[in-house]
Amino acid sequence: MFTGIIETLGEITALKKDGSNLDLTVASSLAQELKIDQSIAHNGVCLTVISLNENVYTVTAIAETLQKTNLGSLEVGDKINLERAMVLGSRLDGHIVQGHIDQTGTCTSIEEKNGSWIFSFEYDSSKNNPTIEKGSITIDGVSLTVIDSGVSTFSVAIIPYTYEHTRFNTYQVGSAVNLEFDVIGKYVAKLMSSHGAKE
Repeated sequence: MFTGIIETLGEITALKKDGSNLDLTVASSLAQELKIDQSIAHNGVCLTVISLNENVYTVTAIAETLQKTNLGSLEVGDKINLERAMVLGSRLDGHIVQGHIDQTGTCTSIEEKNGSWIFSFEYDSSKNNPTIEKGSITIDGVSLTVIDSGVSTFSVAIIPYTYEHTRFNTYQVGSAVNLEFDVIGKYVAKLMSSHGAKE
């Protein structure tokens, strides 16, 4: 379980194919605090640490993860959002994030607003993942509030701190991002869909 509050940025130092899987080696200030089998979110994707070596560690993404997220498009030198699993009893500063990506989205516009930024995204609405005005959304692991919600589009406002300390400063129009929709909203949508199917 995560909160969507990014702790730091890591840097991809190596990528190694292992059958249909991909081993990602990441340099991070968190490496010395990690242990084998620990869960850590990479661009919002929960992965397990399989090896450690001083200031770098390695995780494995399976084929399904590579198909449903943007991890397969990473290159050596790319920055990646990192968050360790939440500690039970600590403050939930973001929202409940599972680390399970629902689908990817695409950045459609970036608008600077006198020191902040409005980022807009579109996604495939056929998967029935809803956004609502003032609801929560996770983009590459970052917990954010939706400010404009459409059938297959939404926007978020980004403050300077988030812009400087996450991957948001690397996004361009056309960038693919990982989306995890609000878990409560997904359950409500599922229940409503099931109820409608029975009537």
